[in-house]
Amino acid sequence: STVVICVPTPVTRELTPDLQALKAACATVVERAVPGQRVILTSTTYVGCTEDLLVHPLAERGLRAGTDIAVAFSPERIDPGNDGYAHEDVPRVVGGMTPLCTAAAVKVLSRSSRSVHQVSSPRAAEMAKLLENIFRAVNISLANEFADASRSLGLDVMEVIDAAATKPYGFMPFYPGPGIGGHCIPCDPHYLLWQMRRERLNLPVVAAAMAGIAERPRQIVDRVRDVLSDHRKGLRGARVLVVGITYKPGVKDLRESPALEIMEELDRAGAEVFFSDELISTVTVNGKPLHSVDLDTADVDLVLVHTMQRRDPVLPDTEKSLVLDATYWLKVPGSAVP
Repeated sequence: STVVICVPTPVTRELTPDLQALKAACATVVERAVPGQRVILTSTTYVGCTEDLLVHPLAERGLRAGTDIAVAFSPERIDPGNDGYAHEDVPRVVGGMTPLCTAAAVKVLSRSSRSVHQVSSPRAAEMAKLLENIFRAVNISLANEFADASRSLGLDVMEVIDAAATKPYGFMPFYPGPGIGGHCIPCDPHYLLWQMRRERLNLPVVAAAMAGIAERPRQIVDRVRDVLSDHRKGLRGARVLVVGITYKPGVKDLRESPALEIMEELDRAGAEVFFSDELISTVTVNGKPLHSVDLDTADVDLVLVHTMQRRDPVLPDTEKSLVLDATYWLKVPGSAVP
């Protein structure tokens, strides 16, 4: 039989690994494991976790990896809302404790994936997954900085990125936005930062990227204040509508969505906050329930476009409302960008 472990691995308020769910799941698997089983861990985690939570506890029960039981790590690769890739077309990475463990895991994974890439150990596979997500975090943070620099210089950052993307090698386009949400990119890099602090090794590039990501929602609120001020309006008492509050288009998921922090900051600053999202009906902001409003009937001072659930959203009358497009994709005459 095969046991696949896939549970959430968030971070705590202190940005350290929250392994409660993973430890509980692994403990249950270890307790019920039998000889001949295949155990595959897929949750993103720190390097060495497969050994710590599975291999060593199993050995204490007399089940040796590669001899009595097969243990491997194969990180999940899922991009919610992205229909461009069929699940079976996305290659899987796998590393077993021994070559026999890897072979056993490959036999399972090849049933659902056309390509399985083997690495030398679970640790290598764990590190590869962290690299995938840290790569995205660093580059999105860089794109946000370039957006700020481009605005300061009077340039359209999307034009700049599209121009750079014509280079056929050495460049991959990443785009700015209101921040990063979901259960992966805002959390996973902190697993490596936490582990490297224990190793007394600094990762200044990763740390700076994550600091920039954490700061981004507050930067958006500052831009809301600036845009209102440019039109002789104050943030306190302003009616601000946030369009789209999920962390990405087409996904009914609010986990780590920057919109939540943005709305809380706006509310604390004295703004009257509204939101419109066809996927979310109700959300709580600073203890107050808010209900999604109709875009075409909203009467507000400023529209903040956070997530575009549709490619061409119908916005309130832009002659009456200011528009701040935090997606950078919306081309509305007179709109501002962060």
